[in-house]
Amino acid sequence: MRHFSILVILAITFSCADNPASEKNITDTKSLRTDVQLEFKTRALLGEGAIWNYKTQELYWVDILGKRLNVYNPKNKSNRIFPVPYRIGTVVPQTDTTAVIGLDNGIYILNTGHGGIRQISNVEEEILTNRFNDGKCDPNGNLWIGSMHLEETEAAASLYKVAPNGETTKMLDNITISNGIVWSGDGRTMYYIDTPTSQIKAFDFNLKNSTISNERVVVEVDPADGYPDGMAIDAEDVLWVGLWNGNAVARYNPNTGKMLDKIEVPAHNVTACAFGGENLDILYITTALIDMSEDEVAQYPLAGSIFSVKPGVKGVESDFFGISNK
Repeated sequence: MRHFSILVILAITFSCADNPASEKNITDTKSLRTDVQLEFKTRALLGEGAIWNYKTQELYWVDILGKRLNVYNPKNKSNRIFPVPYRIGTVVPQTDTTAVIGLDNGIYILNTGHGGIRQISNVEEEILTNRFNDGKCDPNGNLWIGSMHLEETEAAASLYKVAPNGETTKMLDNITISNGIVWSGDGRTMYYIDTPTSQIKAFDFNLKNSTISNERVVVEVDPADGYPDGMAIDAEDVLWVGLWNGNAVARYNPNTGKMLDKIEVPAHNVTACAFGGENLDILYITTALIDMSEDEVAQYPLAGSIFSVKPGVKGVESDFFGISNK
């Protein structure tokens, strides 16, 4: 028995040491972070899809209902706007002058030089009761993008994988509002949100063929805190989640399910966040103006704006469309 106990202790010790999100390796951001700042004042109806282009040092984000892609430069506080003909769910950079976007009727490449678009997939073009929502790229350069039921009442949407050549594969179905999606630092775990479930799920990710398996729930979000929306991951493999109806961004440890930190934001509906800046130590936060009562509009006059905070930890470079990082 004595030898068995020693082996168990050693096994637990090595397990924790090898786990990038074990409690002892996680930074206490509450003691390090700065206050939230207004980064860019605007009135986006549904600001979403935050992602940092580390090559151009710009924040890409979308106003879904405003039907526009935004490219924000924090150095000169400028925000370039690219109108699109349909609601835009998400954006991921491809090159210095192109990005992949999801519109109501499919997946497109948008040129950030002249604003032109070309379709590479017409997935869900015929499903008029859905629209595309959040999406990000995996370590192999594929876009994972989910749809959502417009009435938000039926699990009638799906999650798709779109290859750089436009080949599209359904990966999950029975989704209501497909949202935040990120990968662990080693690329072997994918985290995913279907907002009405109030859960963050994890999947084993196969780097050889870009497939997922072993679905499990790693975080149960308390509805009292809001509903989980867009998501980012930091260099410690800990999750940062925008809270719709929650006035905040929360930090969750996916190995324990615990909320480690909550950053209050002066907007009722916090939609997404992304690490940016030259050192990836700034968290940019998007918000929405819709779905607010008159009292809430009066209480949060900056709703729809972009906010920023130094959270005390660094993020990681986002994967781009069509570019393999593994």
